[in-house]
Amino acid sequence: MGLLAGRRLAGIRLHSDASGLTVTSGRRRGLGVVATLAAGYPSPSLLGLGAAWLLADRYTHLVLLLSLGLVVCMGLSIRNVFGVLTIMVLGGTVFAVLRWASPDGQSVFAWTAAWLLLLGGSRAVWELHRVRRRGRATRTDADQLAVLTHLPTTAWVALFAVATVATSGLGARWLILTTR
Repeated sequence: MGLLAGRRLAGIRLHSDASGLTVTSGRRRGLGVVATLAAGYPSPSLLGLGAAWLLADRYTHLVLLLSLGLVVCMGLSIRNVFGVLTIMVLGGTVFAVLRWASPDGQSVFAWTAAWLLLLGGSRAVWELHRVRRRGRATRTDADQLAVLTHLPTTAWVALFAVATVATSGLGARWLILTTR
């Protein structure tokens, strides 16, 4: 999102606790930084929604190719050892599935990935809510958005929750209706 909003991508860090950090540079205020911060939590569910849409139309191979492309692009921006290892394992796994798995195996892998993305986005928002409720987090994306937009942090967390639940629900519906 940072690149789409006209910001420069300085790097991505993935952490073992399932959190991450995307560092962009550009103006400290404005729509670009707001869009970049707002995109983080809904992104997994939106990617899962895209995968579900393609899978509902039986484009399993395309889902896997796009996934591999996204992993390779992310790999170019990873800036920590854990992130590099994670991307290498993920990219190698997707490549192996594309290269050697049967069509049914590819389908199971793509569907599992779509479900994990759909459900993972909601989990991240729940964790954000839980950590904020306990007073342990004050530098989250929601906190930064509250400063930039003057909407309360709880409103941003609620928006993240609505976005992830709505996209997850729609993606799940597509996947479930496709299996009938």
